[in-house]
Amino acid sequence: MYENLMPFLLHWGVTSLSLWVVSHVFSGIRFTDTPSLLVSALLLGIANTIVKPLLILLTLPLTLLTLGFFLLVINALMLLLVSSLVRGFSVSGFWAAFFASIFIAVLNFLFGVFLDGGGGPEWQLTGSGRWV
Repeated sequence: MYENLMPFLLHWGVTSLSLWVVSHVFSGIRFTDTPSLLVSALLLGIANTIVKPLLILLTLPLTLLTLGFFLLVINALMLLLVSSLVRGFSVSGFWAAFFASIFIAVLNFLFGVFLDGGGGPEWQLTGSGRWV
């Protein structure tokens, strides 16, 4: 159980930091206090784990039709969902959530690469010419 705690706390911290940065970059994203920021990051992680895959499955034809760009709308909807559940977190509208969700995704990726030290497994070419 404890071996999963550190990656969870790291991901929660990265998401919290991304939300904090976004609240300073975008005027339409506001947090009243630190606990609302931390709860929002936690709920965003839960929503992305449980609700987002269901929405992706339900909107799969639309996502395929738009070549995956509808996933950006789903990310914005997840941010709006969390803002409606957390009292100290407010998003001014869909477009603020849309652009903020793109910014959050980029920040999460950059922080993840920085904290992971380059991320991902190392690939090697074996003697048979196959990558492993």
